[in-house]
Amino acid sequence: MSNNAPTFAKQDSLKFFRTLNSRVNNYFKENNIQKTGNWKLYLKTIILFSVFLAPYFLILTLGMPFWAHLLLTIVMGIGMAGVGMNVMHDGNHGSYSNKTWVNKFMGGTIYVLAGNVHNWQVQHNVLHHTYTNIPGHDEDLDAGRVIRFTKDAKWYNFHRFQQYYSVFLYGLLTFNWAITTDFKQMRNYIKRKLSYGELKSPKVLWTTLIITKVIYVSIWIVLPIVIGITWWKVLIGFFVMHYTAGLILSVVFQLAHVVEETTNPSPNELGEMDNTWAIHQLFTTTNFAPKNAIVNWYTGGLNHQIEHHIFPNISHVHYGKIASIVKETAQECNLPYYEYKTMRSAVIAHFKHLKELGMKPELT
Repeated sequence: MSNNAPTFAKQDSLKFFRTLNSRVNNYFKENNIQKTGNWKLYLKTIILFSVFLAPYFLILTLGMPFWAHLLLTIVMGIGMAGVGMNVMHDGNHGSYSNKTWVNKFMGGTIYVLAGNVHNWQVQHNVLHHTYTNIPGHDEDLDAGRVIRFTKDAKWYNFHRFQQYYSVFLYGLLTFNWAITTDFKQMRNYIKRKLSYGELKSPKVLWTTLIITKVIYVSIWIVLPIVIGITWWKVLIGFFVMHYTAGLILSVVFQLAHVVEETTNPSPNELGEMDNTWAIHQLFTTTNFAPKNAIVNWYTGGLNHQIEHHIFPNISHVHYGKIASIVKETAQECNLPYYEYKTMRSAVIAHFKHLKELGMKPELT
């Protein structure tokens, strides 16, 4: 990844973002509501943490057949992904609460999800949200050699089958967080002096990473074994939990950016992008299932990815209301507003796009 970050156009001839920002601010002012989370988010936090942790305590305290153990770890994975998309995500964007300490606490829940606050904020808040879908700068597009997410990525013969095998690899997302990814990212980000906010001491960052990893392994692996659960049952359950969460998170992430409509623009030879940052988000992002109440609730508004990318500091509980403002303003300026009406259509579109990207470039 290049250290020379692209710069976005400064002049918006359409005045898109100025108009949109004014309209969204008026919505909150006229309705006398804050942009951060409300009772709906607080209640959701309780529900999702219950889904995540209640099965864990049942496994620790009750003797049960292994099939029941596995079913509970699947439920834990569902809860784990839910906490990540709703609680941790809003917390680390500073949109969970208007109190800084609450946001830090909720953002810190990533430590029980196997991640690291510093790494996540750099990869997500800095690299992904700033350089969305720009090859070489948005790490979400980098799956190594195994999956080709853009036409800029090198093609290998096995990519012809990626629309089939990719879904099986998606489930490894959070498992890799727990085992290797955080250590690689920490080394990379410290070397490049990347940070979200104040640059912290490498000693502090490494110490925090190691201590939180030790605590994480102690909670999810050591404690169950000490209590008396057979080690191989613990390890299989740990993997199943992560695989469930990783599969859910990966699919939700990919539907918003890796489909045919979204673009992968690159800067010119001077490192300049054609559009302003806000307009860039419209070309590189898509919504899915915007009217589906279940998808809205569970994904933490990540199905309203356009609204989230333009207003990351607004809690997801408001996206459904401001979506019509964003869509109307984009259409007035003759700008795209990509959306799939259902999650099914978005999933089909994603894997169709993977198939296209997997074809040998000379043949496309």
